[in-house]
Amino acid sequence: MFRKLAKKLAPFAWLLPGFLLWLAFPPYGEKIEAFFALAPLIWLTRNSPAGKSFRKWFLNGMVFWIGTLSWMPAIVKNGGPWPLVLLGWIALSAYCSLYFGAFGALSSLAWRWTDEPVSGIGFRSRGWARYVLRLTLILFVEPVLWAGLELVRARFLGGFAWNLLGTAPAMMGFAAPAAVGGIYLLSAMAVLVNGTVASIAERMMRPNAAGVGRGVRFLETVLPLALVLAIWKACAPYAAEPQNARPLSVGLVQRNFPCVFNAASEKGVHPLEPYRSLCGRFAHLTPDLIVCPESAFCEFGSLDGDAARTVAGVIASYGGAKAVLAGGSRTGPGGELYNSAALYSRNGTSIYDKAHLVPFGEYIPFDKTFTSLQALAPVGSCSPGELKLLDLDGMKIGAAICFEDTDSAQMRRLAAMGAQVLVFITNDSWFYGSVEPVQHQWQAAARAVETGLPVVRTGNSGVTGTVSPSGAALWLSEGGKPLTDARGAMYDTVMVPVSPVPTPYVRFGDTPLFVAFLAVLAAIAAAAMLPSSSVPPPGLRLEAGRVTRPA
Repeated sequence: MFRKLAKKLAPFAWLLPGFLLWLAFPPYGEKIEAFFALAPLIWLTRNSPAGKSFRKWFLNGMVFWIGTLSWMPAIVKNGGPWPLVLLGWIALSAYCSLYFGAFGALSSLAWRWTDEPVSGIGFRSRGWARYVLRLTLILFVEPVLWAGLELVRARFLGGFAWNLLGTAPAMMGFAAPAAVGGIYLLSAMAVLVNGTVASIAERMMRPNAAGVGRGVRFLETVLPLALVLAIWKACAPYAAEPQNARPLSVGLVQRNFPCVFNAASEKGVHPLEPYRSLCGRFAHLTPDLIVCPESAFCEFGSLDGDAARTVAGVIASYGGAKAVLAGGSRTGPGGELYNSAALYSRNGTSIYDKAHLVPFGEYIPFDKTFTSLQALAPVGSCSPGELKLLDLDGMKIGAAICFEDTDSAQMRRLAAMGAQVLVFITNDSWFYGSVEPVQHQWQAAARAVETGLPVVRTGNSGVTGTVSPSGAALWLSEGGKPLTDARGAMYDTVMVPVSPVPTPYVRFGDTPLFVAFLAVLAAIAAAAMLPSSSVPPPGLRLEAGRVTRPA
């Protein structure tokens, strides 16, 4: 009876990798599992046809993404119609799972090179050449395929760079390689480790599968781990504190007001009273800059209006600060609606209009052409702005609003423009009470290492704190956990480089990965078009369409 039950449940065991990968991210945050969760699927891919591999990876992707995006229904309590929210949750999960499936199918096609003799490829007659090909697939093809597909997901159709595999090692303190290859290099390294675990299992179960002895195949374990260690060691000097730097003292205010579906002001409470009590916590420290979150000034009119400037002056006096940076909205000369961040200082007001808008949140696709769609946008139909730096007494600030802090390419461009510090402001009250704020914070932390710049972050019902270029972070917390569901304020001093030295990632960006990814795709496509031979290489035999070595 038990055997029959186990046999029926066996197919569901192949969903375990997706479940383990989900555990690696918040709410559980078991980061170490990112290094072995995918190993069973990688083993399956190396020994299965492309169709089967696609299905297994896609289904595990659905397990992971439905679990990791479980915060989406929280928007229902803020006015989101539940049928559309449910549809969006499932549709986005399925879309992201397609990238998992694509990796499984493409990787399986690549591994066919080691199983089936292909006319025109020179490894047919030499076992050592076939083994070199195996090492190439393990050390280069699998990591590049995964990282390249993550890059496409982060850029295509506006991009969704959420819970990339490299996020987990970055939060473990191994973020240094991000300074050279971005978060995608960390993802590639995690795949290398997963592949090593798969190789160990494969070596134990199929010791002669590669046509060489077990001792030689031990290289499949040694070389990937040695490569991971070498990359981390080589990249470590780029993730360091700036040598020539000046201090910037910041006061961070997490007021936790309701999202824009509701009035930010509280009944019977003056709208400035919460700022008086919060800023009073660090007023005696006289910070250089007070940072308020996204949408903080929505109740005070347009960001470039007299009321907003007056409020900024009052808040600055509450905290004894020289300047205030806060988020809100403004209307352009042509009636355009912008989601913006404003820096109010003694030199005047400078404003950045958000460039990377959230589809179906800040606009509906094609709503500028079909204006009736604009009524469906939760905050109105926003227009994108242009990237620009804000100036605080000669210090260049790169601001990011909401989802923009997940966009490594945009933060890299700000660094290339001369930013000396990055300031992230978010409004996570849309998902109040869910795991989204902590997941959001995980996505943003690596930007400091990627750009070599300190990060200052304030979240409304989110996670507030600072991150140094080395990856060291200080978060507003309570009981050891990020303070997301209660008001708070914190003070910190970050060291801002006087003349920032661009990291390799700022200089070269994602071009090396993109070129490598295209090369891998081209090689897979070219091999797929070559005719297969029915004659196996010497010493092997063809059984049921697969080449094996006689026992």
